[in-house]
Parts: sequence; C-alpha cells; structure tokens
Amino acid sequence: MFENLQDKLNKAIRTLKGSGRITDVNVASTVKEIRRALTDADVNFKVAKDITDQIREEAIGQKIVIAVEPGQMLVKIVHDKLTELMGGQAESVNLKGSPAVVLIAGLQGSGKTTFSGKLAHNIKKQGRQVLLAACDIYRPAAIAQLQTLGQQIGVEVYAEPDNKDAVQIAKNALKYAKENSKNVLIVDTAGRLAIDEAMMQEVENVKKAIEPTETLFVVDSMTGQDAVNTAKTFNDRLNFDGVVLTKLDGDARGGAALSIRHVVEKPIKYMSTGEKMEDLDIFYPDRMASRILGMGDVLSLVERAQQAFDEEEAARINKQIRQNQFNFEDFYSQLQQIKKMGNIKDLMGMIPGLGGAVKDVDISNDSFKPIEAIISSMTLKERKNPDLIDGSRRRRIATGSGTSIQQVNNLMKQFEEMRKMMKTMNKVQDGKMKLPPMMKR
Repeated sequence: MFENLQDKLNKAIRTLKGSGRITDVNVASTVKEIRRALTDADVNFKVAKDITDQIREEAIGQKIVIAVEPGQMLVKIVHDKLTELMGGQAESVNLKGSPAVVLIAGLQGSGKTTFSGKLAHNIKKQGRQVLLAACDIYRPAAIAQLQTLGQQIGVEVYAEPDNKDAVQIAKNALKYAKENSKNVLIVDTAGRLAIDEAMMQEVENVKKAIEPTETLFVVDSMTGQDAVNTAKTFNDRLNFDGVVLTKLDGDARGGAALSIRHVVEKPIKYMSTGEKMEDLDIFYPDRMASRILGMGDVLSLVERAQQAFDEEEAARINKQIRQNQFNFEDFYSQLQQIKKMGNIKDLMGMIPGLGGAVKDVDISNDSFKPIEAIISSMTLKERKNPDLIDGSRRRRIATGSGTSIQQVNNLMKQFEEMRKMMKTMNKVQDGKMKLPPMMKR
C-alpha cells in the first residue's frame, strides 16, 4: 500500500545536497517534496504540514556526524516523525476481566467480521477460551460468515438467527460466556454509516449493555480521507480504545491511515494484511515507519518465522543440511512453512534493501504451485534421493505434474546449486575453508 509513498520520500531525501550542516536553503526544497509526497499519499493536509514543519525545524542546523551524509541524517529525522505520527509505540488490547469483552465497530464493508475471526484466532493461540458473538442482524449471511470463520479456527460462535434485537443478543452472549468459562468475548456488530443515527444509537446501546473492556474501530485503509472523518465521528459517539487498519495489502495510497492516530488521538492496535486468519499483526509504529522508508522490518519477519516454523522440524532439517543430506522432502516441508508466514512479496519487503527491488516484481504464493506439483509427482524414493532422477524420470515427473521438462530441469539445477551452497557453508562453518570473496559480498 505504501510503495508509492516510499518511492517519493526516498526521491525527496536523495535530493538533499550539502555537507557539514543541513541549512534552511538546502532543506527547503526537500521538505517541500516530502510534504507533497505525504499529501499525494492521501495524508491529511494539516497533518502533512505539521509533520514537515517539525522535520524542517529539527533538521536545520543539525551537525552532520562524521561519515553520515545530510540525506542519511534526514532519514533518521523523518523516521522519528513518522513513528511519532503513528503513535510512537505499540499498544496491546485490554483483555482483563472475566470474561474480557471486546466490541468491534466500524463502517459497512470495512472487514469487521473477518477481523473478529482473526482476533479470535490470535487470542486463542495465547491459550485463552474465546467466544464470538454474531450481533450483525442486518447483513444477509453475516451470521453464517462468522460461523464459518469460527469453525475454521475452532472457536465457538454465539448466534440467535431469529432475534432482531442486537442489544439483547450481546447481553445473552455475555451471560453465555460467563456460564461456560470463556476468557474472552468478541462482539461483532453490524456495519453502519456514520450518518445513520438509528444504527449509531444501536451500537452505543450495545456498548452500554455489555460494558466492554476494549472497543475497537475497524477502518478500511483504502477508504481515503473519509476514513479520518468517520473515525472522528465514531470516536465522538463511542470513545473507542483503538483503531484496526484492514486491507493493507491493497494498492490504495494509504496515507489516510497515517492521519487517523493524529486526528482522533487513539492508538492503531492491529493491521490486517490479507484474507487468511494468520494475516493479522500488532501495529508497531516504528516498524511501519521503517518499512515506509524502505528500511525493512526484520523484527516482524522474525516473529512471523517463529510463529510459522515448527522447532522440531527446523532442527531436523538443520541436521540434514549439516550432514549434506538435504533433499526434496525437506525442501517441500520448508516451502509449506514459508507459505504460512504470509504473502511472499510482503515478506521480501521486510528485508532491508529489498523493499524497492520487489516493488515492480510480480511475486505470488501461486509461484510455488509448479514447484509443489513437480515435487509431488516424484516418488518418495526420488524425493529422498534426488540423484536418482535421470532423463526418463524427469519426463515422467513433467507429465505427472502438468509442467514441461524444461521446468523440471530448471528446478533440478536450482536445487543442486542450493545443495552446493549449503555444502560450502558447512565447510566454512567447520573451519575447513575460507569464504570466497563473491560469497562474502
């Protein structure tokens, strides 16, 4: 979502000239370009003006540390201001209470029901008993959607399909949660328009009836400036505790999402980056600022890896690599675990220096499908011993996988190169050889 903003900010900072000091003269045009980049990305104009005024004030007269260029110093200042704009530090949801009650509110089509399922999945992984309550009595199939998500993640859903009183359903769900020892109750409410007085009154009444420990406002990141205005209206009525940004995997300009924290003075707590139940992350302002500036986000990448990878399986594969016995069975297992981490392009964007490189590259998880088909068409013996795969076997594998012999040959070649690399790294690790200059680079 923030690729365009990333490009423009980087171009603006690269234009900064001069050495020794950042002066009013050499910073003026750069700050002007930064402001233009922010407003083009749909950041609220007043917010963009405030932040760029602060950047200029802090940058002018800064002494440049030896070996640090003015542009690099400005990157640090812009990073700090973006972090401050988005809230400074991450804030978690309040799950105190017996049960803790989380109320989900937002506009129609903002992704509340999907987020409710993701949040339930996330909390369940922490070892808590979760109950989802279906209080959207207006949208066709809303209850069915929540029940499907609940079944998918193994979380019970409380619903009363024939009851048209959302307040009563919420009260009954809370009573049911208490009686059945649920730690957390997540209440999914109907989407509403901010100008719809009756609907706004209903969600207010639901909040008064169940007294939630946490009220979250879900906003579609692709909405634009209307998202900021809507957030303000909802906050005036509900005084919510935090914001959830959905559809951050979209291609909208996304700057409105950066403005919400500044306007309503409520923290952004979660961001949703896809349709899968695992595609939910805690919102870290400093990490998001790093990603916007193309500096990567290694911490989030590591956290995703820790959640997706099985420790025993990782240890087994590590042993295979150390013994130079890595095979297609191991490779296939690694692919499945990498896919659990989320969208591949998004993951590559978290690696410092690769954000801009992958911007125009079409990378999809579907790219794995031909590889998976080829490996699945091998016999178990072939997967465990790739050296057995001769010409006739390759033809059979290509036919069985619906791919070409060339694709099979390419995979075999790449796999063999990878095994050679692993073998070399093992020797380096064991002190039997020095790393070649090319590999050092």
